[in-house]
Amino acid sequence: MTAALAAAALLLAGGCSSGEAERKDDGRSSSPSASKRVSSPSGAADEDVPSAKGSAKVVRTVAEDLKSPWGLAELPDGDLLVSSRDEGTITRVDADSGRKTEIGSVPGVAPAGEGGLMGLALSPAYASDHMVYAYFTTESDNRIARMLYDEKKPAGEQLGAPDTVFKGIPKGFIHNGGRIAFGPDKMLYAGTGETGDTGLAQDKESLGGKILRLTPDGEPAPGNPFGDDSPVYSYGHRNVQGLAWDEDKRLWAAEFGQNTWDELNLIEPGDNYGWPSVEGKGGESRFHDPVAQWRTDEASPSGIAYAEGSIWMAGLRGKRLWRIPLDGTQVSADPQAFLEDTYGRLRTVVPAGGDKLWLVTSETDSRGTPEAGDDRILEVEVK
Repeated sequence: MTAALAAAALLLAGGCSSGEAERKDDGRSSSPSASKRVSSPSGAADEDVPSAKGSAKVVRTVAEDLKSPWGLAELPDGDLLVSSRDEGTITRVDADSGRKTEIGSVPGVAPAGEGGLMGLALSPAYASDHMVYAYFTTESDNRIARMLYDEKKPAGEQLGAPDTVFKGIPKGFIHNGGRIAFGPDKMLYAGTGETGDTGLAQDKESLGGKILRLTPDGEPAPGNPFGDDSPVYSYGHRNVQGLAWDEDKRLWAAEFGQNTWDELNLIEPGDNYGWPSVEGKGGESRFHDPVAQWRTDEASPSGIAYAEGSIWMAGLRGKRLWRIPLDGTQVSADPQAFLEDTYGRLRTVVPAGGDKLWLVTSETDSRGTPEAGDDRILEVEVK
């Protein structure tokens, strides 16, 4: 989110989407503030440093006419599951033909404002258990549930009853977080928001304004920094909707600023990321500064993905895809923006293997200006 807390729900106005699915955008360097110093004790990476200049080209439109798409998960056969925030449904998209099949709705979803059915993730044991995890808003909270996906049942009836694995995350009209992902350690990570109640972010007893680390069964993961009874992995966050790991298993997170700086953070267990005391780089030793920051009208970042040595960040209000090249724990060159004002608001980006990404637009989320065909899943070739 990028607006003042009392009016945040009103100020993320979206632009219109372009219909040129094959357009190539050569990108441009911008002037976000990027740290050129090591910001973590993890050490330098041994991977090759990506080129200072990259590219992002939409090679095809995979699917169109999606309503309020939010979470995306790739199935083992390459097809995609996409959630509808406002309709509370999950749809399967054939990655070759784009054919859409609703597999079912999630009971208990109560969409309002920024809340609803949001992040999706497949169980690390999906090949044997066929479990799909979802983060969603109910009448009382935000929670995470898992559901059996039975492809043999009729369309619309393929989701089993939700098994709630974690509940009690604060809900609000704004700042619900919502991204979930399984890490390289096979633990479940969740980005949460502080719901506009800024004090929650610094309260380690609250689940709001945090990155949580859980077992697949929803218990606090072993080795968490605040003890085995705490699910909190990092705190001092405003609204985390982007989680990704690089090839050296470092966790990165994107975070909405208020009205000054959006952030890309390298996440270290137990660290305090400063909200609401600081927004962006504060230079205070008690807080972990972001690796890069953007003016809020250039980003408003939701999903992120790692591919080809860079973090790729989807911008809502910014209506562009950012490339942030990395050299270990540092940004190795100025971030570049691609697809600016071409497809409108961008919500989710997911690795599609090699030099490809899946990119989800967000023009139908009540803050965009939807045109014919919105919303879309795009396949993007990057370097």
